[in-house]
Amino acid sequence: MAKPDHSLDFPILESAKKEFLDKGFENASLKEICDNAHVTTGALYKRYSGKEELFSAVVADTVRDLEEIIEQKCLTDRKGISDEALVKAWEMDSGYMMWWFRYLFERYDGFVLLLKCAEGTRYANFQHDWVERMTKSTYAYYEEACQRGLCSVRISEEEMHVLLTAFWATIYEPFIHGWQMEQIEEHSRLVCALFDWHRTIGFEDGKINGNEKTENIVE
Repeated sequence: MAKPDHSLDFPILESAKKEFLDKGFENASLKEICDNAHVTTGALYKRYSGKEELFSAVVADTVRDLEEIIEQKCLTDRKGISDEALVKAWEMDSGYMMWWFRYLFERYDGFVLLLKCAEGTRYANFQHDWVERMTKSTYAYYEEACQRGLCSVRISEEEMHVLLTAFWATIYEPFIHGWQMEQIEEHSRLVCALFDWHRTIGFEDGKINGNEKTENIVE
């Protein structure tokens, strides 16, 4: 039995990535993708049923990595987290923000494709869908904090979604506008100053389970 030929996979995916980034999914041309990859359309159709399956293949690694982030958050045993750690989870600092920006920067092209080039694919609503999934996970942490008496402000899951939509827009936009890391680092500091989750959900008094204020509880 002849072994499948994978030698053309990389040039096809690279050509497709460039075409999708330049023109978006809907305006991208399979003929241009094939011409730039120096392959026939027949070679492409042996591997992909059409343009949408090809797009999905291009973003597959990025989607997989983002899915792993969601899974990690969902697998965390919130009941087993200490009060101090639960409070710290809401801390906005440059280290936290830059972790996200570096993680996404390492997946720059795939993330940009999902953000602004996916109209017409199953990822067309990626921005909203990602926030929706993050909201479910984040709200579970918030409810745990409320059950322990750590929060003084009650908000609905819908309100959390609205707040996280605003928060994630500050992460999406630098990629949509093609910013480089130097710009992102300065932007990250501004985002940290803008979003004070401790005050938003009522951690500002520094109390833990009704105890007196503890200094430097979040390092």
